[in-house]
Amino acid sequence: MVERVSALSGHYSKTSHDNGSVTFTEIEDLSLIQLAAWPDTLALVAAKAVDIIGAQEAPGPGRAVSTHKGTLLRIEPLKWWLVECRDFALSSDPLATQGAVLDVSHSRTQLRISGPQAALLLNRHLPLDLRDAAFPVGTVASTAFHHTGVTLWRSEQGYELFMIRGFALSLWELLRESGAQFNAEIA
Repeated sequence: MVERVSALSGHYSKTSHDNGSVTFTEIEDLSLIQLAAWPDTLALVAAKAVDIIGAQEAPGPGRAVSTHKGTLLRIEPLKWWLVECRDFALSSDPLATQGAVLDVSHSRTQLRISGPQAALLLNRHLPLDLRDAAFPVGTVASTAFHHTGVTLWRSEQGYELFMIRGFALSLWELLRESGAQFNAEIA
């Protein structure tokens, strides 16, 4: 397996503040598998995706479901992402006959933004309503950040921002600069 090198390598120094209200954490060694279906195989692929992580049902568009085996994000009407599902093997995948399976781990950088002011910081960059009632835990959105496509998932730990690898460094610099007003910590 190819060793994954962070797009933020050399630009990510850990810091700590006593009164920081936002924390940035890069999720290293990201495992991200994309599952895609065709309209006539949607139910079959959804059922197999649920079996992979051991969930009760597949999430609807813009939703996520997590188990101890991983998380399934519904990023588009016909696509899911399997996040941190280490038991899934592409080489023995039966989904290939009903849809398409692709390892996109190396194409994204995942940054967790947490803390009491995380939503306020993100709202300076994302055109989303991140209030609890509008964007509760388990919500997923594909959106734009500084004219760049990103995916945002609200997990139990905070906001998980998936950035395209080629734009991750410039978006990271914008977040870090904006985070200064919140005494942002880098974990």
